[in-house]
Amino acid sequence: MSNNLNKLRVGFIGAGFSAKFHARAFTMIRDAEITAVYSRTEESAKNLAALIEGLGLRRPKTYTDLFEMLRYKELDAVWILLPNNLHLEATKAVVEEVAQGRSSVIGVTVEKPLARNSNEANKMVELVEKAGLLHGYLENQVFMPSVSKGKEIVWNIGAKYSGRPYLARAAEEHGGPHSAWFWRPSISGGGVLLDMGCHSIEASRELLLKPGEDKSHLKPKYVYGEIAFLKWVKETYVEELRKRFGVDFLKEPAEDYSLTIVTYEDSDGALVVTEARTSWAFIGAGLRLTFEVLGPEYSLSINTLQPELFTFISRNIRIPPTEEFVEKQNAEQGLMPVIPDEAITYGYQAEDAHMVKSFVNKRMPYETWRDGLLVVQLMMHSYLSAEKGVKVKFDPLQVENYVPPVARLK
Repeated sequence: MSNNLNKLRVGFIGAGFSAKFHARAFTMIRDAEITAVYSRTEESAKNLAALIEGLGLRRPKTYTDLFEMLRYKELDAVWILLPNNLHLEATKAVVEEVAQGRSSVIGVTVEKPLARNSNEANKMVELVEKAGLLHGYLENQVFMPSVSKGKEIVWNIGAKYSGRPYLARAAEEHGGPHSAWFWRPSISGGGVLLDMGCHSIEASRELLLKPGEDKSHLKPKYVYGEIAFLKWVKETYVEELRKRFGVDFLKEPAEDYSLTIVTYEDSDGALVVTEARTSWAFIGAGLRLTFEVLGPEYSLSINTLQPELFTFISRNIRIPPTEEFVEKQNAEQGLMPVIPDEAITYGYQAEDAHMVKSFVNKRMPYETWRDGLLVVQLMMHSYLSAEKGVKVKFDPLQVENYVPPVARLK
């Protein structure tokens, strides 16, 4: 580290929804501080800086010029937290400044998904590796305390005494994204499969990875995918999106349901399976994450909407819309599950702490951009399978230049 305090000085590239989660996570990390914030708009940058200061942290400097931020002397690493279509562009900027000796950045992370397609993802990996940068893939669900503890139990007890797990399921469901760009696949790269399938595909793979064994020992063999347009193409909801976001969803529809089944071969030649299911068409208390693992003589289940804390609000109280209880909340009354600290429950705190510790110690994190690349390749295979209506053999070359149908320019 170049600074005397031995703290990783982090800059946020992006000031939107995910940046706020990461800001809250950094309040629980000792050996790092957020020193800079970049946004394309000055208002967003200042709002995030004010939030960070309000959390009890030092107020970071704000920028609307990314190259200027990258040259800031109090900067060791950057978190790319921009919309999907800007990930490659931001990576090029970071690498250019580092290569020219104008930036002291040694590590870079990126929020999921790594990129919109395999072509972009490959370019990003090539850029950071050529520049010699440490790189971390921000897949928070891999770092969820329940997932980490669940995996520990599965492998240290279940697998030890009866055999390895052979089926993992993961699902993420809610009523739809907060921002307009998610609803435009020409910008985002796809619908719910690209938005949330990346979470469920990687979290389910993580549960089947043998601890201490190189990840490459679990090899993808086949992928089967389905996508559907269930809710948001209906007239009522098309009009809702037009009013909320100014989006013409019928002109540029994106899938709101996806299923991805991946068959892997392990180091012993046995076949194991993951199922990843995602939806923007779920109406319940709010965001629901579920996981299951099945083994010869054991099983595991996780459901974030079954926490230790619930509250009840009677019909006689009228309160405005809120997300006080759970992310993407759909109701304010009745019996509501409460997530006391979503940054912890959803894995952001453990994820950021791991990335910081890795960069401070000049080592590659557990989740790297190579993992992000594999997830993108698996998602492209899922889209290809859905388009063809058949299970497809895993072959990165066949999706190297593939673009999902929903993202193709009309």
